[in-house]
Amino acid sequence: MTEADVRKGMPSVKLSREEFERRYKRQFIDPAFAPLQRELDAVVGAGFSDPDYDIAVDWLDARAKILAAQRRHDDAQETPRILVINGSARSEHTCPGEMSKTWRLVELAEPVFVEMGFAVDILDLSRLASEFGKTIHPCKSCVSTAMPLCHWPCSCYPNYSLGQTGDWMNEIYPMWVAAHGILIVTPVNWYHVPSGLKAMMDRMVCADGGNPDPTSTQGKKADAAKAMELNAARALGNAVRLARSGCLQEPGTGLQDPNPK
Repeated sequence: MTEADVRKGMPSVKLSREEFERRYKRQFIDPAFAPLQRELDAVVGAGFSDPDYDIAVDWLDARAKILAAQRRHDDAQETPRILVINGSARSEHTCPGEMSKTWRLVELAEPVFVEMGFAVDILDLSRLASEFGKTIHPCKSCVSTAMPLCHWPCSCYPNYSLGQTGDWMNEIYPMWVAAHGILIVTPVNWYHVPSGLKAMMDRMVCADGGNPDPTSTQGKKADAAKAMELNAARALGNAVRLARSGCLQEPGTGLQDPNPK
């Protein structure tokens, strides 16, 4: 039996990244969309060196929430926010069967901030030990391999092959970003902070200079991240040599972006 002949050969309708971005954004030219610029950039993939790289949906969702939180933080019309964190793992809902003194201090602090005119968000880390599905996975110290490998927000999770899903940090990051002030209330357990609080602190490292573009390292490819870091170090070395020789007349002279967008 003769196979059906599906005839193809028409010109491609694939757009360049730049043309797609231009066409998409012209739908939102009205100034009313100006406050949503970060969200629009996220949709079109602005800031990603490889728009064709498949980024985890969880990461994109966390990034969108962080951008929205940043917009609220920067909006002068919004009420300033204080994030109060309960660092104790003790809870009445599991052992030891009694609320912690730390939680009682959190309850005392909240109305004080409200009376001062602040909006208050409470992050109760005791839920890590008392609520099903609340997990903060451990930091893998990707930055120790190369700084570009540490993404903002963290892209180490989810890892479905290892069952490492439901990472609470994707909800915690926006709370930190939206806050104008942070109050951490914590006991000292065995000469150290409680393990849940330490886990959160470790996972916040990506907020301080983390790479916002996971496509630049093709996810977690160590060789790509090391190459980026090496190129940056060479550029810095060139700048130092130019400055010492008196040839660096203007800021940036002789430098090239090791990761051009």
